[in-house]
Amino acid sequence: MAAAAPASPQARVQVQTRHEERARGTLVSAVKLYTLDSAQAVTDELGRAGFDGDVVEHGVVAYRLVYRTIDAQGRPTTASGLLALPLSGERRLRVVSFAHGTGSHKDDSPSMRRGAFVSAPVIAHASAGAAAVGPDYLGMGVGPGPHPWMDIESETTASLDMLRAARSFAPRTGRVLEREVQVTGFSQGASAALGLGRALQAGEDRWFGLGALAPVSGAYDFGGSELPALLAGRLEAKSGVLYAAYTLVAFNRLHPVYDRPDEVFKAPHADTVEALFDGAHTGEQLMRGTPGTLDALLTAHGRELLARPTGGLAAALRDTDAVCRDWAPRTPTRLYAATGDEQAVTANTTVCRTEFLKRGVDVPVVDLGPVDYHGSRHLGSNVAATTEIVRWFEQLRER
Repeated sequence: MAAAAPASPQARVQVQTRHEERARGTLVSAVKLYTLDSAQAVTDELGRAGFDGDVVEHGVVAYRLVYRTIDAQGRPTTASGLLALPLSGERRLRVVSFAHGTGSHKDDSPSMRRGAFVSAPVIAHASAGAAAVGPDYLGMGVGPGPHPWMDIESETTASLDMLRAARSFAPRTGRVLEREVQVTGFSQGASAALGLGRALQAGEDRWFGLGALAPVSGAYDFGGSELPALLAGRLEAKSGVLYAAYTLVAFNRLHPVYDRPDEVFKAPHADTVEALFDGAHTGEQLMRGTPGTLDALLTAHGRELLARPTGGLAAALRDTDAVCRDWAPRTPTRLYAATGDEQAVTANTTVCRTEFLKRGVDVPVVDLGPVDYHGSRHLGSNVAATTEIVRWFEQLRER
């Protein structure tokens, strides 16, 4: 018998691509983290994080899932996330995906913290009877490498593959997941939620589809609204410094933004600022390691680059700012925002609503008012919105 001709390089790439696509969402490991064995235990857990327990109906069991996904360059990697299930209730569970806000340390993610700001919304949705997932994102949790902050594409793939891993794991607990996903997220996670909603609506998964969408206090118009507000001093000063530094450092890892840190950062910060965003430094270390003002952080070129982005930064911002501009949801959707948000200016929400309206979809904006969490209206919006979104998602389910 004649030997088969060797496959062409193009054919090998196609086979490898199909294999990697099939591997995405494959469960690597599942670890039970904790059990909250009663509604009161959940209420206490949420209370420690500063969240309302009025929506609690069930006890909850929480797991950390590790699963296969792809990195920002499309290469195979792994990521982790939190899966929370109600201890009682139906065998078939509706699904809620919550995308968390910005953190600097790998532990600033849902599967790594208990009774905390980043995990509380996931627990709240599970306690109301949903299978709730909270992706940690790439480079967070127990995932390898640095976190590609505000990279919508990788946030989307990590979130979608987390859903697939949860669906694979759920039968081990005697549960199955329904097809429609109710998607929410806060701050950075608001954009991630829109990215996931867009992917689900486009049919990027064979099982899951978009059921509802409720992002909270996002920087949807990061280049057009958020950065100008930051440079004009309309954000809280330290928040502006941290977001400016994170923008330049994180975007430069994926795009050619600068060649040397001292092009955009002043001394002594040019020597230290990149290391602060390595995933091993805490928020407290980040606060101590950065100055109090933009003028003390940025060179003239760094400020000019943020004011008038060019090259790799401009390309990255086009992708980030397209999260509301190239589609419109066809399922129930609400945008949540807080009056006087000191970190994500509400102009972001206005722009997102306007873009959806251009495509014939009138999305209501829910004004959460001047809410507060440890002196922050931005953080307060996550607390206030969580209760409202849990109730809204339940109402949609009952229709």
